[in-house]
Amino acid sequence: MSTTTLYDITVTYDDAGGADGADGADGADGEGDGGEVLVLVHGHPFDRSMWRPQIETFAGPERRVIAADLRGYGGSTVIPGKTTLTTFAWDIAALLDRLGVDRVVLGGLSMGGQIVLEFYRLFPERVRALVLADTFAAAETGAGRAARNAMADRLLREGMGPYADEVLTKMVTPHNAEVLPAVAGHVRDMMRGAPPEGAAAALRGRAERPDYVGMLGRVAVPALVVVGSEDTYTPVADARVMSEGIPDATLAVIEGAGHLPNLERRAEFDAALGAFLDSLPPITSRVIDRSGSFENHRGGQVASPRRNP
Repeated sequence: MSTTTLYDITVTYDDAGGADGADGADGADGEGDGGEVLVLVHGHPFDRSMWRPQIETFAGPERRVIAADLRGYGGSTVIPGKTTLTTFAWDIAALLDRLGVDRVVLGGLSMGGQIVLEFYRLFPERVRALVLADTFAAAETGAGRAARNAMADRLLREGMGPYADEVLTKMVTPHNAEVLPAVAGHVRDMMRGAPPEGAAAALRGRAERPDYVGMLGRVAVPALVVVGSEDTYTPVADARVMSEGIPDATLAVIEGAGHLPNLERRAEFDAALGAFLDSLPPITSRVIDRSGSFENHRGGQVASPRRNP
C-alpha cells in the first residue's frame, strides 16, 4: 500500500509488479520499460481491495497493476457534496502522472466502468485497451436521478450498515453468498466500511451521468466487456449494448456470477481477462510530454480537476 497527495486529496493505492517489482515505484514509465500497465477501478461502495485477487494473478515482472481507492472511499480523502465521473477520471489521470505512467489498459467494474468510459472520453490517447465489467453506458434516467439522490440522503441519515445488509445478495448471488462466505464477508465489509459522505457524493455525481452509448462506435482500442450471467444490476443485455457498439469488442459472460464476477468466479474472470491481455498487440514506445499535466516538472501544483470542464 502507498499514499500520495494529488492537489487537494490524499489517495491510497496498490502498485505491484513491473520492472522494479515494488509497490509505489514513482517515476517508472509504464511503457518505456516495455511492460504492460493495468489499472483497475473499483465500484460503489467498495474500495481497491476488491481487485486484490487480480493483483495477485496479473502483477509480475512484465505487467504492473495499479488499483487505487477513489476519493471518498477506502483510505482516500473524503470530500462531501458531489463527486462526478469527470472528477474521478481526472483523479486517475493525476495519479498516473504522479507515477510516471503514460498509456494503460484501463478496467473498471460497475461505477468503475463508467469512470473508465469517462476517462476514455477525456483522455483517449492514454488508453491502450478497455475492460468494462458489469457496467452500462446509458445516461441516467429521471427516475434514476431521483433514486440516487434519495439513496445518498439515506446513507447520510442511516450510515452504510442497513444498505450493505440489504444489497449483499444483489452484489453477489444468494447462492454465492451461501457457498462463498469469505467472498460475501469481504463484500459486506467493504460496503459497511465505506464512508457515507463519500458514497453519497458519488451517488449524487452519478445522478448526472451522461450518455456514453453514442461514443461506443468511436472507441478505437481493443475492449473486453465482462458480465456475470446472473447480474441483476447490469444484466447481460446491457453488456451486449457495449460489446456490439464498440468495434470488435469481446464479450465474456461469467456463468454463475452476479455483480462481482471477479470475486464470485475468480478463475473464470481471470481467464477471460488474461486471454484478452495476451491478445493485445505489442507495446510501442511514445515520447511522453507532461508539460500540461497536473504537476509540472518543477513540482508545482495546478488547480483541482473539480474546477475543470
